[in-house]
Amino acid sequence: MTEKSDPVEGGCTCGHVRYTVLSKPMIVHCCHCRWCQRQTGSAFALNALIEADRVQVLAGTIEALIVASPSGKGQIIARCPKCRVAVWSHYHMSGLRERIHFIRVGTLDTPDLMPPDVHIYTCSKQPWVRLPEDAKIADRFYQYEDIWSPDDLTRRTALFNAAGIANP
Repeated sequence: MTEKSDPVEGGCTCGHVRYTVLSKPMIVHCCHCRWCQRQTGSAFALNALIEADRVQVLAGTIEALIVASPSGKGQIIARCPKCRVAVWSHYHMSGLRERIHFIRVGTLDTPDLMPPDVHIYTCSKQPWVRLPEDAKIADRFYQYEDIWSPDDLTRRTALFNAAGIANP
């Protein structure tokens, strides 16, 4: 997906929640941590990180559920109140919380438009999951400057500036 691509739509299983993503994500994480495995009931979570103002709810309402997280700062999961499917999450992310959506890529109508840019927490990856030879891989997490493009780092910095938070 390019910056000038057409918006991409997504939604929950029952169709109550519909949303559109207005630009490409800053990055797409494929997280293999045990926490994500437990929360998704799968081998990993695939999340597209994008500014909240670049995601619009087209139909339905979102129910926010606060759950514990490994950081101890909690995670907010945005779910459909009817079918309970998680459409995105908000992590603390150095204070950005609601300013950035971690879109659950599987809820997109065309999830193949947002493949993973990096695989994280591969130290707890299921042994039967095979990663592509050319994949960017982090045993746990990574240094942003090593993985994110310069344009996406600028977008991240703009989020911190808007929030009045020093960029860590």
